[in-house]
Amino acid sequence: MDANRLRVLRELADRGTVAATAQALSMTPSAVSQQLKILAREAGVALLEPEGRRLRLTDAGQALVVRADDVMAALDRASAEMDAYRGSPRGRVRVALFPSGAALLLPALLDLLAGSGVDVQARDEDLPASAVPELLADYDVVLTHRDERAPSTSSPRVSAEPLMREPIDLILPPDHPLAGQISVRAQQLADESWISVWGGFPVDDVLLSVAAATGVQPRVTMRINDFHVIEQLVAGRHGIALLPRYAITSSDVIRVPLAGVRAARIYELTHRPDADQVPAVATVLRAFRDVASRIEN
Repeated sequence: MDANRLRVLRELADRGTVAATAQALSMTPSAVSQQLKILAREAGVALLEPEGRRLRLTDAGQALVVRADDVMAALDRASAEMDAYRGSPRGRVRVALFPSGAALLLPALLDLLAGSGVDVQARDEDLPASAVPELLADYDVVLTHRDERAPSTSSPRVSAEPLMREPIDLILPPDHPLAGQISVRAQQLADESWISVWGGFPVDDVLLSVAAATGVQPRVTMRINDFHVIEQLVAGRHGIALLPRYAITSSDVIRVPLAGVRAARIYELTHRPDADQVPAVATVLRAFRDVASRIEN
């Protein structure tokens, strides 16, 4: 089987449509369709089947995508080994990070990698952990976050490792009646107005735990993903909120730990299986671990 046609199949699996695959590979949709037809003939089995107006992978197609990942990883390793003869590690590594994780880790990461020969091209992606498989179509490494009770994003096509744990705390205006307590139990918050993030993110998952503990659905008046804006709203007495501990920067709010509720998010470092065998990618992963260990210690 031709490796380039395997790459086309993998892109279709990642992106969902022939049009998106064609755009990602700088091909025409008809050229993509032709390559997929040839690959099916090479495989001797149907790889795609119609689903409405779109195509979906057959069981054989899904199995071949996993093998395509293996082939692409082997080619990347071969290229990296050739780089090693010219002085290793070096090369470009595309990294996606959620915004608050980027603020916490990226500056130190870049400092650590300065002069290493590894070119980190970083971009923030404010998406939930469920988007990791899609993001890995465009990035070598994706740093995501999930509620600590949520399952890992690991799958046959995604390697994931927990990087660090960050507590999620309650933030209150300084004159709030609970602001002077050492900790606050969820039952004490049943009548509050909340400012939360969009659904699907760890902070909102913890708020659901508060609801389970109190038996009362939280009254969420605003949903905003910018933590700085949330801090300003809480400081202005427009509600209370939950925020990750290392993301709290304002001196105009009071941070109080929650008691009786598991309240934390897990930073998860993800990549394609075997991508860590590429020296440049492995170097970036080690740097992430180093920076995270300094914060937790």
